[in-house]
Amino acid sequence: MTHIKTGLILFLGFGLLLSCSKDEKIIQGIDLELQSLIKNASPSSDLSYFILPESDNFSAIPQDPKNPISKEKVALGGFLFHETALGVGGKEFSSRKTYSCASCHHSSAGFQSGTFQGIGEGGTGFGVRGELRKPVAGMTNVDVQSLKTPSVMNGAYQPNQLWNGQSGATHLNNGTKPLWKEGSDLAMNHLGYEGLETQAISGLGVHRLTLDENIIKISAYKKLFDEAFPDKNASERYSNENAGLAIAAYLRTLLSNQAPFQKYLRGENNALNEIEKRGAALFFGKAQCASCHTGPALNSMQFNALGLGDLVDCPEPTLKTVQNDPVNLGRGGFTQNHEEYYAFKVPQLYNLKDVQFYGHGSSKRSIKEMIVYKNLAIAENKNVPASHLDPLFKPLGLTDKEIDALTTFITKSLYDPNLRRFEPQQLPSGLCFPNADVQSRIDMDCF
Repeated sequence: MTHIKTGLILFLGFGLLLSCSKDEKIIQGIDLELQSLIKNASPSSDLSYFILPESDNFSAIPQDPKNPISKEKVALGGFLFHETALGVGGKEFSSRKTYSCASCHHSSAGFQSGTFQGIGEGGTGFGVRGELRKPVAGMTNVDVQSLKTPSVMNGAYQPNQLWNGQSGATHLNNGTKPLWKEGSDLAMNHLGYEGLETQAISGLGVHRLTLDENIIKISAYKKLFDEAFPDKNASERYSNENAGLAIAAYLRTLLSNQAPFQKYLRGENNALNEIEKRGAALFFGKAQCASCHTGPALNSMQFNALGLGDLVDCPEPTLKTVQNDPVNLGRGGFTQNHEEYYAFKVPQLYNLKDVQFYGHGSSKRSIKEMIVYKNLAIAENKNVPASHLDPLFKPLGLTDKEIDALTTFITKSLYDPNLRRFEPQQLPSGLCFPNADVQSRIDMDCF
């Protein structure tokens, strides 16, 4: 009887071993296919092309040579980005010191807005991921933009910023100097910085954020500025320009390098499950996503016309949006080049699942809906002539199962679960952030 039991155990164990070996071969087969596809999509034919550096490895992070990253700048910029005390330039006294850069770019929404239209000054409430923020009833001076708020995650990999790429004096904007009209948002390009620096400096003014003398009277901020800009004369050290440079240095370190796909690229094959790997294989293969979404941030400086709806077309009420707004012309609205009309910048793809609005006009309400739209390739915006649609915008022939796998990859594999590491524990001012209005403080349990 003992021999029978022993034989049965050995048989079952051998069967289990065969089963594990078979599953292991399947997984290894997927890995071989996926890694081959990733290497084929890499200019260097290597997985490392898609790896994001560590946030403190400054030498590996793309940066503006006019604004080299330092730990002192990053520390100062992280505070200033979230600092509601900067909101002293508000047009309504009641809303001053209640908003910050992070009002529209906070970690809980992947450093973009949690709503279809971001709100700076004049907003109230937060919810969990910024989804409950809304304009203050009756306020006419609400600070909103007529496009969906883009994410600043992995912004170091886009030298020209905003949906139309107008922000920044270098790279694609070389030769556009005649368009940088004094008195317009574009005037900041004359400073000669790249996009993140230009946009951070410009954004302080556009969004009514000011580095006034009361901020510098906070001893911690004076010390932080002194450490971040020791080579600047004291008479010019405490300025909006330097505040913007510090914020930009901080933004360059916002890298989703703890996402499962990043771990997979670094050799942790078990960081992705089988469905995620099949989705990744589709991303780099049949679905052709990597033809536009490439590099460590899975973005590019390409501009594509995909016929997506504009913010003015949202079913929800929007503020300060009109049908004939030049921003609805995308890159062409800036360059005045008709061939670039309706073309918008290819965005990065990390940490998208915490928001419910996608595309420059928030017309898509889930990651899957966006994938289905690209799979069918039927333009929804009637204002976009067929002749302007990108040649890459064509049916992909994905099955429902493939769409689900691709959705899983983008939703789960590209999700860094620890973006709170980029938030300060508290501000030198002691104020709440990213918002400090009464309802936001209640929502965030911050008093």
